[in-house]
Amino acid sequence: MRNTTALLAVTGAALLTLTACSSSDDDTAGTPSRTPSPSRTSSVPEPSGTSAEPTTTADEDGSAALTAAVKAYTSAYFKGDAKAAYGALSKRCTGKIDETAYGATVKAATADYGPDHPATDVQTDVSGKLARVTYKVKGLPRFDQEAQPWTLEDNSWKYDAC
Repeated sequence: MRNTTALLAVTGAALLTLTACSSSDDDTAGTPSRTPSPSRTSSVPEPSGTSAEPTTTADEDGSAALTAAVKAYTSAYFKGDAKAAYGALSKRCTGKIDETAYGATVKAATADYGPDHPATDVQTDVSGKLARVTYKVKGLPRFDQEAQPWTLEDNSWKYDAC
């Protein structure tokens, strides 16, 4: 009974970690807005061939890499790949979440929900090294996310909703 209670506590804590969204009123000025926006796209040149604004690429802000990181994290989480899922956490989160306990949670999520729940309809709102991401989890609407925090560390996007 004691092991079951401990497993339920760890599972509950990890599921809260997966579904947590930062809603603190302490948000700093550098934090992106909570209203997600689609990835930025290239500007269209004016008909004369000259452009009033410089042309930007869709990933100049890192949104394509962020979308890929969100999809990889969600896939690893539901496939039970504890090492990959834990590796997708920010330094701040790994400082708060024990790797062994997190691994047990990831394994439990696979057992409870199965492995086929990719992130879909990913929308990013990037502001420097911080981002908010809104996405759906296929087949599990209770895990859909809105304005989930992510951070850029060492040129890699990391899940930061701990």
